[in-house]
Amino acid sequence: MSFITRGFKGRRQTDGSPERVPPGQYVTSDFPVLSAGPTPRIALDQWRLTITGRDDDEVGWSWDEFTSLPSEIFTVDIHCVTKWTKLDSTWEGVSLDVLLEDFDTSSGFASVGSYGGYTTNVPLRDLTGARSWVAYGYDGSPLAPEHGGPARLLVPHLYLWKSAKWVNSIRLLDTDRPGFWESFGYHIYGDPWKEQRYSGD
Repeated sequence: MSFITRGFKGRRQTDGSPERVPPGQYVTSDFPVLSAGPTPRIALDQWRLTITGRDDDEVGWSWDEFTSLPSEIFTVDIHCVTKWTKLDSTWEGVSLDVLLEDFDTSSGFASVGSYGGYTTNVPLRDLTGARSWVAYGYDGSPLAPEHGGPARLLVPHLYLWKSAKWVNSIRLLDTDRPGFWESFGYHIYGDPWKEQRYSGD
């Protein structure tokens, strides 16, 4: 089995407003798949999301508890480091503002973990302020496993590798801790508009 799973389909499209398409990106109508390792399959009765604060205080939700939280349907553009952009993607999920409302978010950073062992790092300022969600629906249907289902982090203003698939944990930290791809030379932050793909960008 390949370490990287790919699912690119169709032809490359180049249309799209420069106000919405970051430099170096092309627009696609597909939703390509790029994952490190096999796709985890998590039974909903075994799924759990936990958030751990700076003082090791922890809050967790089962699937039923999580999907009972206030949710939003929202439409955003998403940008992959492999240079594709998908415009007007529609999701359903719970805002990080809801999930973090009982935590001290002055710590500055978060380490996000996934079923399967993947991790990524995100500044807390990018998770709060109605900028990020844990999404469990896509295009009116439950989120498919190959796209990160049952639930994934979605931080649409950063490259998509920051939007950890199969999310199961968020730990708040005082210092920035590189995740999986960051440890292999990807940019520590990943702003598409600044083309921050790799550590030297």
